[in-house]
Amino acid sequence: MKKLFAILICAALLFALCGCGGGNDPQYPEPQTAGEHLRRVFLDAAAAQPDATAEQLAQAVADYESIPYDIMLTPVQEGLLTGFGNNEITGFSDGVMFGPMIGAIPFVGYVFTLSEGTDAAGFQSMLESSADLRWNVCTQADEMVCGISGDKVFFVMCPESFEE
Repeated sequence: MKKLFAILICAALLFALCGCGGGNDPQYPEPQTAGEHLRRVFLDAAAAQPDATAEQLAQAVADYESIPYDIMLTPVQEGLLTGFGNNEITGFSDGVMFGPMIGAIPFVGYVFTLSEGTDAAGFQSMLESSADLRWNVCTQADEMVCGISGDKVFFVMCPESFEE
């Protein structure tokens, strides 16, 4: 009888482990940094609401519970944007910047809706090559992370971790 119970318990544990396991999708890896988590929030929100505006997607990112700051959203237009020095950012029809209300924190993010005919990969490349992790005089961001979903592009420069 004891052997039967031992076998049943082992089988139950084996099924529990198999049920909890599950390979990661290599296209959608498990996030390791703050920026990667924010990109995941953006991609999940964009997948759930394919017709969402840049502002709605930026709000979804700003609402992420692990961000320890009060986040504000600001609409932006083509031209000089925070974090890109003297490089003008063009090729989008709608854009929203999000970041902490306290300016000394090295965190700035954007969600853009691309203009018709703008190549998303080219736009992302322009953002990455124009970005300056030390745009903030007092501090420097640890990472920059981009994400693309249809005609929406996510971009953030932030600390590697939101832990205080």
